[in-house]
Amino acid sequence: MSEETVTSTAGQSPPAAEGAAAHRRPGVVLAIVLALQTMLILDVNVVNIALPDLKEALDFTPTGLSWVLSSYLLTFGGLLLLGGRAGDVLGHRRGMLIGVTVFTLSSLLGGFAHSAGMLLAARALQGVGAAVAAPTVLALIATHFTDDTSRARALGLYAAVSGSGAAIGLIGGGLLTDWLSWRWVLFINVPIGVALLITAPMFIHETERKPARFDLGGALTSTVGMTALVYGFIRAAESGWSDALTLGSFALAIVLLALFVLIETHARQPITPLRLFADRNRATGYLSLLFVMAAGNAMFFFLTQFLQEVRGFTPIQAGLAFVPLAALILVASSIAAKALPRVGPRVLTAVGAAAISVGLIWFARITPEAEYLSALLGPMLVAGLGMGTLLVGVTTILMSGIAPEETGAASGLLNVMQQIGGALGLAIMVTVFGAASRAASDEVPSGLDARGTADFVLTEGVTTAFAWGAGFTALTILLTLIMRAVPTGASAAEPAPAPAPAPAPAPEQDANPAREVTAP
Repeated sequence: MSEETVTSTAGQSPPAAEGAAAHRRPGVVLAIVLALQTMLILDVNVVNIALPDLKEALDFTPTGLSWVLSSYLLTFGGLLLLGGRAGDVLGHRRGMLIGVTVFTLSSLLGGFAHSAGMLLAARALQGVGAAVAAPTVLALIATHFTDDTSRARALGLYAAVSGSGAAIGLIGGGLLTDWLSWRWVLFINVPIGVALLITAPMFIHETERKPARFDLGGALTSTVGMTALVYGFIRAAESGWSDALTLGSFALAIVLLALFVLIETHARQPITPLRLFADRNRATGYLSLLFVMAAGNAMFFFLTQFLQEVRGFTPIQAGLAFVPLAALILVASSIAAKALPRVGPRVLTAVGAAAISVGLIWFARITPEAEYLSALLGPMLVAGLGMGTLLVGVTTILMSGIAPEETGAASGLLNVMQQIGGALGLAIMVTVFGAASRAASDEVPSGLDARGTADFVLTEGVTTAFAWGAGFTALTILLTLIMRAVPTGASAAEPAPAPAPAPAPAPEQDANPAREVTAP
């Protein structure tokens, strides 16, 4: 990989061949960036379908099995802020290549795992690689697509990939588990990673490197603090809210997260510039994304369990059941991207959240006898419509008006809310599920056999979790009421210009023609 970087001095630019390749092949650049986003976003859900096989193969306990997801989500989400800063410091292409290398090698390690500990270590390392690579996605879109039309298309496709990735991961997980083995839900990342490592240096130019310090204190306190918070919820589901370890975990989380805020307030170069939260729209946008990902991640997890354990679907059948949901997310995000200049991101966010809420309330009414076509397909389609619509709106809100030097931190924080929201949502919903299941076990209707009792108890727990998820997305609707209107073509350098038909800011361009082509 070349060592040349773009500097802020006028007239300096990346190597001509590199910049020309990126300019001539914008479709290839977009394909590379979206392939990276797809690989990262699939990883949680592609493992979901394989969990029963994985549990048997590596002798996981039911509690330990949840950490197959959490170990990835927590290192991914907890280190994303540091990863965003790393891209700014090292250059976003270099950060992408480092992250993909770690992610690919750890996927290979996980596929060969012969013990639970080895797999969990590999999953945590996957999260580290993803934390470095993921923030580069939006940053590279911002620097390679500088006109309104191309950036609108790129962000629309980014939202489509992000929204449909969970469902596609479930489909892929079912196919790989049924046709090959659980190990291939990890091995599948290896050829994708190798292809990215080969093609990225050929078509993606390096971005400007900015001298900075790594805020290790902020990264450590945020990661350990969030891990303690998630562990507290999971522990409460098993041992109750009065358990000493439950209370200790929550106390530790409060102390560390408060310390994180203190560190960020006084750090010379914090991984999370708190001024990003000074804007009312951006603060409510981050909170909205947190709520939606909490509900969405739990929805996929519990619906997968319901299909396989209650309705008797095989892994591949359960995966294919999500095809309509994936299709609706793609269609809705495409329509939303086209509608964005006319209606604005705030309306799209509210409409999307409302649709997701309707879908979850519908899911909350299912019974153990629920048929796929008559009782499950409808809410899937409604929820998919909402997800695709909302992600276009909220992504636009969060990336509008960002100064070029803060794109890494801003996109990193966007991804943090996605991953941490998913981890926290799953932990909270597992707690709700556990309490509802215990209550249902004391109210089993008479006449049910052992299988009927198990189905009744699980369904009661699942439907209660769905209802809580609808409450989270309803909060997102309320948050949109306090947002201001967002100009869809706001410039990053000038936060309040006249609106233009694009969903994200265009960086301020230099007068140097070569610089306009190769590096905004």
